[in-house]
Parts: sequence; C-alpha cells; structure tokens
Amino acid sequence: MPRNIWVLFIAQCCAMCAAPLVVFVGGLVGRELATFSELATLPLALMVVGTASAVYPAAILAQSIGRKRLFVIAMLIGAGASFLAAVAIACASFLLFLLAAVLLGAVIACVQQFRFAAMESVDAEQAPVAISRLLLAGIVAAYVGPELVVWGKQWGQFEGGFYLLAGLYLVAAVVLWLGFSNRKLIAQQSGQAAKSISELLRQPGILLAMSSAAIGFAIMSYIMTATPLSMTGASGLSLEDTKWVIQSHIMAMFLPSLVSGWLIKALGFRKLIAAGVLIYAICIAIAWVDQTLIHYWLALIFLGLGWNFLFVSGTALLPRVHAPQDSAQVQGLNDLVVFGAQAIASLSSGVLLIVIGWHGLLLSIVPLLFILCYQLWRWPVIDQN
Repeated sequence: MPRNIWVLFIAQCCAMCAAPLVVFVGGLVGRELATFSELATLPLALMVVGTASAVYPAAILAQSIGRKRLFVIAMLIGAGASFLAAVAIACASFLLFLLAAVLLGAVIACVQQFRFAAMESVDAEQAPVAISRLLLAGIVAAYVGPELVVWGKQWGQFEGGFYLLAGLYLVAAVVLWLGFSNRKLIAQQSGQAAKSISELLRQPGILLAMSSAAIGFAIMSYIMTATPLSMTGASGLSLEDTKWVIQSHIMAMFLPSLVSGWLIKALGFRKLIAAGVLIYAICIAIAWVDQTLIHYWLALIFLGLGWNFLFVSGTALLPRVHAPQDSAQVQGLNDLVVFGAQAIASLSSGVLLIVIGWHGLLLSIVPLLFILCYQLWRWPVIDQN
C-alpha cells in the first residue's frame, strides 16, 4: 500500500476516537448537565446530525480547496471542538457541550472523505483493499476512544478524555500535513461538464452503490442502537453482558476488512453485496428466534459482518459507475444518503422499539433487503470487477 494509505490510517485512528468517546460519555454528561433527563442523549443525536449535515459540503470543499487542506483544517477544528467540550463540562454548560458535539460530527463528516482519498491513491483494482485497510482503524478507535476517559481522569472525570482527544486531533493534523499528498485532482479532471443529480441517478450502478452503503449502514445503526435497550429492558440482561455484545459487534464490523477487499476482487461486487444481504437475513432470523444472550451475541456478530460487506462493496463500487468530473458531486450525494439514513435509523430506533417491539423492529428491516435485491437484479452488468 502507498504511503498515503498509512498516513490516512494513522490519522483515522486518531480522528475516529471522537465517535466512541461521545457514545460512551455523551449520555452521562447530558444527564449531569441537561435541565431535563429526557435530553440526556441529545449530544449523541446532534453529533449524528452534524455528520449527516456536513458530508455534502465536505465533498464540495474537497473539490474547491483540495483534500489535504480540508483534512488539516478539519483536524484543527476537531481539536478546538474537543477543547470546547472539555470546557463545557468544566463550566457545566449544556449548550456549549451540544455545540461541541455538532462540530465533532462535522469533523467526522470530513473524515469520511478519507476513504475516497485512499481510493484515489491506488489503482482501481486495489481500491477495495485500500478501503478495507482504512476501515481497520475503526478497531483502534473503538478501543482508544472510551479509554481516553480513563487515561484523562487526572484532569477531570470526563473533561480529561476530551483534552486527550484534542491532542489526538493535533497529531492527526501534523501527520496529514507532513505525510499526505494529493495523488489526483478532483476538480477539472475532464473538459466535460458535471452531470445533474437526476442524470447521475439514472446511470447504471449508482443507485446500487449508494443503496448498498446506505442500507447497510442504516440497518446496522437501527439494530445496534436498539440492542442495548432490548437487552437491559425486556430481556433483563446486565450491562456487562450488553457491553460484551456491543464490543463483539464492533470487532465483527472491522475485522473482516482484512479479507473483504480481496473477496471483492475474487468474487465481484454483486456476489459480495448478495452475501451481505444474506448475512443480514441470517442476523434477523437469529434475533427473531429468541432474546437470550447467545442470540443477541450471534445476531450482532452477523450484523457487523453484513455491514462490512455492504459498506465496503458500495464504497468501492461508487467510483466505477460515474465519470471523473462528477466525483465531488457523487461522493457528496452518496455520503448525504448514507449518513442521513444512519441518522434517521439511529434516532428512530429507540422510539420504534417501544412502539412496535423487538420483533416488529426486525420485521421493519425486511423491505430494505428487498430493495437491495431489486438493485442487484436490475443491474447485472456490474458483476464485472
């Protein structure tokens, strides 16, 4: 892998610590600072909204000012937002903490551009492998993010973790500034004018690539968000059991990246997307049978594996189904759909679990799987690597 891949990997290990950190302490901080206990999870929700709102502007900025400049600026904003979060906790200001959460979400949106930069740093045949390697940074971030709270306790119960996160963002900024090089200009790659959104969506393969990543992400967030509530509520399982299931799920999301890039090269996009749909169906079946610890654990393992296949396949397929001059618009639209779907899924999951129950929640996923099957049937030509 070229140097760019390793630079992006190191930067992503640092930058993506924000998400698991806010997931871990956001509700606890919200419970302490919010006027009403119902607003305790608002910081996490606003971080997701911040990501969904910023993904399209991030792609356009990458075109206008270049990826390297965007990445470095984003890391510096991340450092400032982390420091703001620490100050907000120290000053007991819920509004400042919410602002910091939105900014961190926007920075995460810029980090999502890393995978497109990785694909541009290698030949088209190596793009799936490059994405897979980059996703392995998620394992590091998933462990380090929550641990920042433990390591930073000397500076406060929660604020110390955000001080350390600010330091990680500064490390990422330095690494990107010194090590990253733009291998391909996004702007003006062709003399042809960029297509409109309606024209892009009519191109064969575009909807499949977007659907694979978006539906894969939405289903994963939908079930993962509801699982802790279902385990500790109706099933009466312990927090320790819940933590084990979620940690296993995160490992299952990212460990397959060791082989998913190679599997795309060996089997093709259609077969791996079909495998992802089948794995999600198995996940739903296991979760439907019973609500014991082993069923939750197995279902979440399959959920993580299915997400990896669908997200990697959709992302790696995307640059193959549009012209170079459409890159910024396609990448921005893709991420808007993907992370908008994730935001809707994660925000609605808890409410729907209460309204329609665990089995109703699982049934509501089935139509999305049929949409993916339809996309696979409609464009058989994309089986070619």
